[in-house]
Amino acid sequence: MAQCPPLSVADQYSQVRTSIQLGVILSILLFIVFFLDNRYRVLPSAIHNHLPAHHPGFVVTDVTVVTCSSINPFSRCSIDSEHWHRINKDLYLGSGYVSKAYFHVERKREDALGPHEEVVYDIKIGRLQPSSVDPLSKDERWESRPGGIWIKKSAKKTDPSKIVTGVDVLFGADAVDPRSNWRVQDLGLFVDAHGDTPEPRLTVRKGPALKVEKPVPRIRKDGKFKIMQVADLHLSTGLGKCRDALPEGQKCEADPRTLEFIEKLLDNEKPDFVVLTGDQVNGDTAPDAQTAIFKYSEMFAKYKIPYAGIFGNHDDEGNLDRAESMAIMDGLPYSLSTAGPEDVEGVGNYVVEILGRGSTSHSALTLYMLDTHSYSPDERQYHGYDWLKQSQIDWFKSTSQSLKRKHKEYTHIHMDLAFIHIPLPEYRNPDQLPWVGNWTEPPTAPAYNSNFKDALVEEGIVAVSCGHDHVNDYCLPALNKEKKPALWMCYGGGAGFGGYAGYYGYHRRVRFFDFDMNEGRITTWKRIEWGDTESRIDEQIVVDGGKVVVDV
Repeated sequence: MAQCPPLSVADQYSQVRTSIQLGVILSILLFIVFFLDNRYRVLPSAIHNHLPAHHPGFVVTDVTVVTCSSINPFSRCSIDSEHWHRINKDLYLGSGYVSKAYFHVERKREDALGPHEEVVYDIKIGRLQPSSVDPLSKDERWESRPGGIWIKKSAKKTDPSKIVTGVDVLFGADAVDPRSNWRVQDLGLFVDAHGDTPEPRLTVRKGPALKVEKPVPRIRKDGKFKIMQVADLHLSTGLGKCRDALPEGQKCEADPRTLEFIEKLLDNEKPDFVVLTGDQVNGDTAPDAQTAIFKYSEMFAKYKIPYAGIFGNHDDEGNLDRAESMAIMDGLPYSLSTAGPEDVEGVGNYVVEILGRGSTSHSALTLYMLDTHSYSPDERQYHGYDWLKQSQIDWFKSTSQSLKRKHKEYTHIHMDLAFIHIPLPEYRNPDQLPWVGNWTEPPTAPAYNSNFKDALVEEGIVAVSCGHDHVNDYCLPALNKEKKPALWMCYGGGAGFGGYAGYYGYHRRVRFFDFDMNEGRITTWKRIEWGDTESRIDEQIVVDGGKVVVDV
């Protein structure tokens, strides 16, 4: 058998160099694969990152925390198992630079459990085993998991209300959960959070998922109904930082103070319905928007007040887009928020019907909720903010026309209102009409006019109210083709301390609309957070006998 001639030193060097190059290339490719896998891999259970591991029909059989490194190509942020599902939220909220950590839940269908298979009956957080600090649990078996997690497991018993069926992650010491039979743990997970990053907290559901019944708002027995418009809450993940708070120099945490203000008005004014007109979430300080959404929804659920919300330009600047945020809002207690038709541009174009008093099924008030989007899609030609699109205007007009016949069956005067976030171009007052309230900053309406104001007038809407410009709270009449007042255009005024309000000592405020269906009358006013908090500001009648009236 012929032998190959020995390689020269140069050939040997060339082979070694080639091998090294191939090794380097292979290492780079492996790094890219794992790098992309760790960041952009979408797990089947995490397509919607707010509903990853607590679907109906499942029970929790185990939990854990998985830590990984973004610079280690062999470090994984997930568990490869069909039963393990990742809560798709970095427990460090992106502050770990190199390190990431994710909470994982093992879940199985309840009807597929083996006869002796164990399920989780309780979850606690602490550095010490619960049996060592709680005399009542000394005979119970607790198992340790990373992050200070302790779980109690046992074979499935007959009482389904005690079985853990869902676990979720929220953030911050002020985290709350409005969902039925969910409870936020008293302590945060023991992970190495960085700086001021809000601590991760587990929220646990025991028992089956409860069906959320949609409330049916109705005119009171005395023929009255009161709507509280809350604009620009600007809630954060965590406590948030106050902007332009008065009085100056005092300690201020944005979200607690904002919610305390709203809660005080709920106590004092006792509204029948709440409309949220956008920027509930302060996008750049809300890396977990779900935590922020839960704050206001928990408050309204506690007061058992139905509410509906639309989006502003900041709501989708956190970790959730509009569709994901609305999916959360739509499933919460007392929420009438919904996405609306898929063939209409935007998320949150829908109608809320307020039924007449008693047991009637006829509508007394119709509230049109519309998405005014965010920023201009054509900055060169139309600088600033987006506008209502033709598909939305067509939907609004066709919906209004289809409802008019049914509304005529109402025995009193039926009235229609609309709520948006970004003001219409006509808020700039082209007809130079007198207004009521504060006009403190130029209206940041879109540069392009899609003529939605004309559609409102044509369909007989008596008032439209917006948010967005925090220190404007005026009401301005708009004219019809006959140059007669036909519509009131109002601002809600900024309510949240996470947003700006630094013009001329402006105080946070909230607008109310009070309806007297016996007279077909609408009265509106504002209440402020600091200063003369007991008085109604700029109280005025805007509609009487079902007609727009102007007395300014």
